[in-house]
Amino acid sequence: MKRIIWAMVGIGVCLLAFRFGPFIPAYAQDAEWQKVDETLGRKPAVSDDVRRYGFPRSDLSVTLDGVTIKPALALGGWVAFKPAHGGAMIMGDLVLLETEINPVMAKMIASGLEITAVHNHLLRASPATFYMHVAGHGDPVKLAAAIRDALAESKTPMTVAAPANAPPAVDLETAKLDQIIGVNGKPNGGVYQFNVKRRDPITQDNMLLTPVAAMGVATALNFQPTGAGKAAITGDFVLTSDEVNPVILALRTHGIEVTALHSHMLDEQPRLFFMHFWANDDAVKLANGLRAALDKTASTKS
Repeated sequence: MKRIIWAMVGIGVCLLAFRFGPFIPAYAQDAEWQKVDETLGRKPAVSDDVRRYGFPRSDLSVTLDGVTIKPALALGGWVAFKPAHGGAMIMGDLVLLETEINPVMAKMIASGLEITAVHNHLLRASPATFYMHVAGHGDPVKLAAAIRDALAESKTPMTVAAPANAPPAVDLETAKLDQIIGVNGKPNGGVYQFNVKRRDPITQDNMLLTPVAAMGVATALNFQPTGAGKAAITGDFVLTSDEVNPVILALRTHGIEVTALHSHMLDEQPRLFFMHFWANDDAVKLANGLRAALDKTASTKS
């Protein structure tokens, strides 16, 4: 009888393995993630299976067209960790001064990380800022150490300031902006932020890049109040090649400047282009311009 029972248990395990795949231990347990947190000196924002660590350039005072840019508007570096192939894959976007690019890059290369893009997002900003996109795969603690050591070559703050007692107010008609953009935004550090998903799935190295906002493949639209109902806007559209020029035309028709067009990754599918923009005008007017551009893309609406 015992043999029959054990045989039935074995059959059940085989059926489960066939249905759900072989059991694979978690690639990083809580203790390992605690080491990652300690190595990077901060806690992540957790979204599904992705842990995203922010590295805002709160040390910089950057102005553009008379607007002092808040870190959440355009200076928010980040690195995201996602389980992949028995370890972790990372993707990130680091904010650097011109003098910091080569020292940080050299350290990244020495640690085996990949540089997937270096470029501007803004025009006329003082001081000028540049954005280094990075990628890698392996042990999450080793990846965290590589990121930490590279950022140590810059003046990126590696200690996290205590949160303010009250978050900065967003003096905008946010309900109206939500209605126009078609998704609900969220306040962050005095900036009202939207993440708009594409309808098509995005993959890299045969991995589905989800959740898309955490992995940097959702269209980001940021509004920073500048007084009297106006806002400075920037962010980036995530586009396929056939969408690029229709979106350029839509933005420029609505008085929104296109400030950069480039790739962020090397082997994603479908091939994507990232278009950055800038304007400082009536927030509702600008939201309508962004909505007109979104209508030229395969974007979702809630």
